[in-house]
Amino acid sequence: MIVPRTAAAALALVAATAVAQAETVIIGMPDWPSAQVTAHIIAGVVKDGLGHDVKLREVSTVEIIGAIDRGEVDVHPEVWLPNSAAVVHEYQNVRGTLSLSPRSVAATQHICTTRQTQDETGISNLSDLSNPDVAQHFDTDADGRGEVWIGANTWSSTRIERVRAKSYGYDETMMLLTMPEDQAMASVDVAVALGTPIVFYCYTPHYLFALHDVVPLSEPAYDPQTWTILTPEEDPAWLARSEAKTAWQPARYHVGYATALKESHGDVAQFLDKLAISADDAEAMSYAVHVDRKDPQEVAAAWLSDNAARVTEWTK
Repeated sequence: MIVPRTAAAALALVAATAVAQAETVIIGMPDWPSAQVTAHIIAGVVKDGLGHDVKLREVSTVEIIGAIDRGEVDVHPEVWLPNSAAVVHEYQNVRGTLSLSPRSVAATQHICTTRQTQDETGISNLSDLSNPDVAQHFDTDADGRGEVWIGANTWSSTRIERVRAKSYGYDETMMLLTMPEDQAMASVDVAVALGTPIVFYCYTPHYLFALHDVVPLSEPAYDPQTWTILTPEEDPAWLARSEAKTAWQPARYHVGYATALKESHGDVAQFLDKLAISADDAEAMSYAVHVDRKDPQEVAAAWLSDNAARVTEWTK
């Protein structure tokens, strides 16, 4: 069959575009500051240190791993566990499309308050929020229920915080607020400045603990027998059938990447396995973005400049 020149040219363009896309490393970028800065760090090393084309793509954390499985994204800068344990098991152990760096950063997750709130209201335990008399301290709109920020809509931890609120019973006394992190942290700043009571989801590493006197609410120690976490993908009735009535287990996060990178971009996979950004690094990154109002790309560039020797070791 003879292909007309215009059609042949179009086919060649499509083929060339496909090759170019295949050669470009797509880095997913969630919406919290340390992950955004780390995404830019990875992009800088992959492009300038390893010589590959890169593209940053803003994707919610609950979507990135599925996008890696579909070949739409190559790298997730912060895969949190146990938050994403079910989906990680599916794509790493069952499908084999996801790999995690052997290095990780230790993390914690809680519901927090300010020291001033604790002193003024007497709240000390997470279960106190199920008491209407305690919850009224956090009722800012006089609707009879307090308010607690449980995370951003796009975070896997937010689903689990819904389960925890139901399990402890404060879903009936507190309005569970979801909003972007920068808005929630601005609310914390205002509460601290005005001396008004506030409770909110918190995690480390995070700049907040360096900026304000913040304390986690007490809970029974993590007990796996009390945790049954289902996802909407596993069961439409996931919330009703899930339970989590003790503290979070110790958390950690890894760089995640498409297993296919080991064949298509072996040097990138080897670099990601060596990449080691510390908890102190992550806290400083979040402080620079949220408090100093620096652009994540600017923070990443400064970090790369300050850590050139480490990067050289990782890219050998």
